[in-house]
Amino acid sequence: MYYQLYELNHAALQPARAYADAVKMLYSNPLNPLSYTRWGRSVAATAELFERTTRRYGKPQFELPETLIDGQPVPVTEKTVWSRPFCNLLHFERAVPASRHSDPKLLIVAPMSGHYATLLRGTVEAMLPHADVYITDWADARMVPVSEGRFDLDDYIDYIIDMLHALGPDTHVMAVCQPSVPVLAAAAIMEARGDRFAPASMTLMGGPIDTRRNPTAVNLLAEEKGIDWFRENVIMPAPWPAPGFTRSVYPGFLQLSGFMSMNLDRHIIAHREFFMHLVKNDGDGADKHREFYDEYLAVMDLTAEFYLQTVETVFIRHSLPRGEMTHRGVPVDPAAITNVALLTIEGENDDISGLGQTQAAHDLCVNIPAARRAHYVQPAVGHYGVFNGSRFRAEIVPRILGFIAQRRKEDRRPRKLQLVRSTGTD
Repeated sequence: MYYQLYELNHAALQPARAYADAVKMLYSNPLNPLSYTRWGRSVAATAELFERTTRRYGKPQFELPETLIDGQPVPVTEKTVWSRPFCNLLHFERAVPASRHSDPKLLIVAPMSGHYATLLRGTVEAMLPHADVYITDWADARMVPVSEGRFDLDDYIDYIIDMLHALGPDTHVMAVCQPSVPVLAAAAIMEARGDRFAPASMTLMGGPIDTRRNPTAVNLLAEEKGIDWFRENVIMPAPWPAPGFTRSVYPGFLQLSGFMSMNLDRHIIAHREFFMHLVKNDGDGADKHREFYDEYLAVMDLTAEFYLQTVETVFIRHSLPRGEMTHRGVPVDPAAITNVALLTIEGENDDISGLGQTQAAHDLCVNIPAARRAHYVQPAVGHYGVFNGSRFRAEIVPRILGFIAQRRKEDRRPRKLQLVRSTGTD
């Protein structure tokens, strides 16, 4: 019912949005003398601010047509190389000469936590000059018909394993935030099976491996409310006419509301500054605001079963650090990981995954040799700065690349080759 009311409210505002858009066009048209006055720009700014704060933001595009390799521009083609109902695997294919040395295969596992994979556009862009990049493009649950079945945390882990099989050996994995737990679980499962397609290395960035350490407001809310509260208050059927009509989902707008409420003063200030940029005709400042919020306000729904299982497993029961996590009834044992190198990265000011939560992976993966593990804390960045921004490009990317390069130089330890049981999604 609440989701339907949300949709109804959005539809009811459509005429007002159309009127605001028309007003903006009128008062910003260079043929209108008022567009050159402060009053005219104020009217146009008010209209645009209203339209932007009430619209639904569609799925953004990566729009990365080229990259620089060895100082030269190289065309990049985005291709879907693996597809399932709830995820596509995108490959950013670079037109590099066949004679050039091969770069490492890098699978970036984007978070399935309300935003689209394009939230990591900057991450992909920074890695493209140095790696053959793939990224998970998770589907909006409201757009997946009910006939396609359910999708939970076990399925998520299966998807990661199947992607690694599709990419082949010597693939390096980067998990940003939420995927850190399922990626670690997938590596443990694959190593326990003697799977030769287990990743060569995994980089876990700002992930909630053990949320008992330095808990944040997000962590405390989950423990305080309990799983029944989430099931009763935030799970809703997808509304008509979405293709996933009647599918039980955790709506993206609820996740966005939660994130914005944590830093509401910052968002209010940002929109006030956006208004002033428009009034002062400061195009650069306004464009930066549009670019950020076009991405930040574009949200997707999660399946109810995935959301609830993740909340209970990761944030309430702390199943992985307690040694109680299972995958399809089989225990997940990080101690089984011996070959996969481990790099963990945290932000000093992270208010989503507190300091120490990602580092906890080292305490669980006790059988990874010391030479194949590393931990880094990036000073003066929050959660977003762990995987994007100037400090990410200047200080974090070189460490990731250096860690991967070191792993590639090592002689790989022989692995047992055995028939791996299908996950059922091949």
